[in-house]
Parts: sequence; C-alpha cells; structure tokens
Amino acid sequence: MNDDTAPTPRSVSVDHFTTDRLSAERLREDHLADLVALHRDAEVSRYLGGVRTPEVTRAYLGTNMAHWDQHGFGLWALRTRDGDFAGRAGIRHIVVDDVDEIEIAYAFKREFWGQGFASEIATALTDIGLLQLALPSLIGIVYVGNAASRRVLEKSNYLLERSTNRHGEDVVIYRIWR
Repeated sequence: MNDDTAPTPRSVSVDHFTTDRLSAERLREDHLADLVALHRDAEVSRYLGGVRTPEVTRAYLGTNMAHWDQHGFGLWALRTRDGDFAGRAGIRHIVVDDVDEIEIAYAFKREFWGQGFASEIATALTDIGLLQLALPSLIGIVYVGNAASRRVLEKSNYLLERSTNRHGEDVVIYRIWR
C-alpha cells in the first residue's frame, strides 16, 4: 500500500474515530454481547489464545475498560457504516519479555475477513498511536502461523523485529517507529 492510497483516520478523538468503512467507539460494558460472540468463534480465536468463555470475556472487557481509565487509550468496538458489529481493535500496553510495550491489536468477525478491513484499521491505529498520541513506537504481536496478520503489519510499514514465545506459542514481533 503506497502513501497515496493508505486510508487515514478521517475524524479522530480519543473515544471515537472513523475510517473510510469503519467507525470505532471506546469499548464499553454494552459491547459485552458482541465481544462474547466474537471470542466464542473458534476460527476468530485461533490466534487470540483460543475460545473464551463469557466469564473470561467479561474480565477481558473490565481489564480493557480500566486500561482506558489508566492510559487514556485502549480498545475500540468496530462497526461498519451500516452499524453492524465488525470486531475490535486498539492500542494498549502489554508486557513482552519483561518490557512494557504498546501494541496494536485487532480481531474481526469472519464475515469481514479478506476485505482489507484489518489493513484499514492497522493504518488508522498506527496513525493515532504515532501521530496523535505521539508514542515513540508500536508493536504488533503475531502468531508465527498467522500469515494474514503478518501481511497486514508489513503493508502498514511495520518491520519484523524478532521472534519470541508468549504463553507457550511462537510469535513474531513487528515494530514501527515514529
């Protein structure tokens, strides 16, 4: 994707932003049912640590809402222009090999795979993180076998930095610098 065609956020605030095809709103308690459905899909969850129970997703939601309160950024619920829940994405602190990093993360319902939504949101998150939030760098953590997410980060100009193991899984770390 060259700079002339890369989607950029059209309107941005910390709580809400839009891209060409998506609207993102700060994660809230009323997103729980959509997140439960997303996390119960085995194909979606294959590279997210596995299927999550509703209770685990509730705890996940609480943790991520607290992240917003602590850091002023976090995960957003994603909706299509028609208002359909498409997935979740965000920018969040994460400890990797005993180092506090800030990662971009995204997960979409299967019906939205292969349509460029992940690239669109990765570009928007990168712009928000590096330009609006002025973070020094961002990382993407990808299971080694997740070729699609690796391509998304590469198209968003992230560079492969290293391999590591997280929670018993081989992953690669991609990074982009401001």
